Amino acid sequence: MTLLLDQEAPRTLDAVLRDLSEGHQGAAVEAWLFEDEAARREAETTLASAGVSARLRSAYKPLLHAVLEEIETEGLAAAVIRYPVHPAAVPDRFLMEAYPLTALLDGVELRFEPGDETLRYRVALTYRDGRTATTEIFAPNHLGTDHLGAACLSPTGWLRVTGRPEGEPDLDERLETEVEGLFRAAVETVKTHPWGGDEPYFERLSITVEAPAIERALPFHEEAVSLHEALHEDLYFTLLEVFQRHSGRPAGDRRLQPGQIVPEIRAGAPRVRVETVAFDVSGEPGDWPAQVVETAEAPLSIEQVHRELAALGGQPILARSRQGRAVPGLIRPGSRPAVVVTGGQHANETTGPVGALRAAQILLQDPEHHLALIPLENPDGYALHRRLCRDNPRHMHHAARYTALGDDLEYRSGDGLYERAARSEAIARTGAQLHVNLHGYPAHEWTRPFTGYLPRGFEMWTIPKGFFLILRHHPEWQELGMALIEAITRRLARIEPLLELNRMQLAAYGAHAGAGPFTVINGIPCLIGPDERHVPPLTLITEYPDETIYGDRFALGHQVQMETVLAAVEHHAGVVA
Repeated sequence: MTLLLDQEAPRTLDAVLRDLSEGHQGAAVEAWLFEDEAARREAETTLASAGVSARLRSAYKPLLHAVLEEIETEGLAAAVIRYPVHPAAVPDRFLMEAYPLTALLDGVELRFEPGDETLRYRVALTYRDGRTATTEIFAPNHLGTDHLGAACLSPTGWLRVTGRPEGEPDLDERLETEVEGLFRAAVETVKTHPWGGDEPYFERLSITVEAPAIERALPFHEEAVSLHEALHEDLYFTLLEVFQRHSGRPAGDRRLQPGQIVPEIRAGAPRVRVETVAFDVSGEPGDWPAQVVETAEAPLSIEQVHRELAALGGQPILARSRQGRAVPGLIRPGSRPAVVVTGGQHANETTGPVGALRAAQILLQDPEHHLALIPLENPDGYALHRRLCRDNPRHMHHAARYTALGDDLEYRSGDGLYERAARSEAIARTGAQLHVNLHGYPAHEWTRPFTGYLPRGFEMWTIPKGFFLILRHHPEWQELGMALIEAITRRLARIEPLLELNRMQLAAYGAHAGAGPFTVINGIPCLIGPDERHVPPLTLITEYPDETIYGDRFALGHQVQMETVLAAVEHHAGVVA
């Protein structure tokens, strides 16, 4: 173990109370902080008892919080919202930051209009009784330089004080909060450490942060406001970018193998600890309870995935992960055209493994089906996801997305294939022309608030858009690929809860992010294009919003994954044969 940083920080809310409670009687205070509503209201009461008029607001998603906390919505008929458009941000950044207002204000006629670069939302309200009102919502942001040397406009704390004692000048200035400081300290520590030139640089890089929490569920599907989740996401992807720059690789290169980067965020007195540690698989939590696969309401344990796979028979695929776990896989020869089915490449996408197993249980009852099945390609990431879910069960946990080497196994080549060897073997032994690759993506909004808000390189994935399909085809396979998509979407269109999910999420997505780059076919958004990177000429990728869900929504997710596999295999057998 090597300790790189262990740093405490004063809580910004406590500092505001300390500095303004004494000697400020008669002053008026406005502050924007990364704190939940209960803590801010309690602080307002404390300041009021000292004779200070205070309004403390959220620095994170300020328009959303204004609607939730301050703006009268009872009887609201319509609203026109002019959102900031700043040259240092993408044009619709502040429109997307307002998500999911359109869903929360159902029945209200909302119109969004682009405004100027002033960091304010200008809101005009019309009520059913004829009343009108206007208001402005400040969106405090700081224009700085990020870890890659680029200009970056990011949410920040802010402090305004009028009526200060002894004629002191009013304050209207940025207030760097403790969570911003902890984030900056962690990134700078990793960025300046002498890592050397050989990948991986460590087995595991642990970043433990304790900070005040904003955890608020919203009444629209799986939506929630979570500062801890946003901090996890921003730390993870920022540090990936730091190591990409250190390695000399281009930004977004998924072949990078820094090691396993693990941010763990908890509520507590502000503190950050950064250290490199060795893998320790012996201390993992006990097994999850066994579930009936067909009705599973949560991810299966690794052990149950192996048991379910063993019950299917077939010829085993032998591969081991970086941390030494067996990768579950089989090949069952048959007379029909071969299909490779994989799940769990990105291990925080948890409906795919269940859907793959369910589909195989049905398909392998027919001895003619030729199938290679790897339901859980990334067991190391899956184990990490289970660990992270102990503290934050509904977060998306992208630290568990990639392998223990820190790379995306799909892009791995050369020696030391580890997990990737299973897929390579399945494709080589079967000669499959179709690969069905089951994936998922965040079930609620995905943000990086300390590096510009939108997740860099993944902007299209910020807001859920229902279940959708991606088809990558060799150029000469375009016609067959389109027929495959038509067959699958026709079958999926029979699942009414899926169509309702898609209708609602696509409407909210469209209101805040625009039309999107996809085509909706039979109610299913589809992205289709040529790609010769893969050996099979047809690669079908599913995307279900499953990071991280449970209960009926999880069950619907693996039903949809299963139905997609069944439709793909059956159509492929009839066409290619």
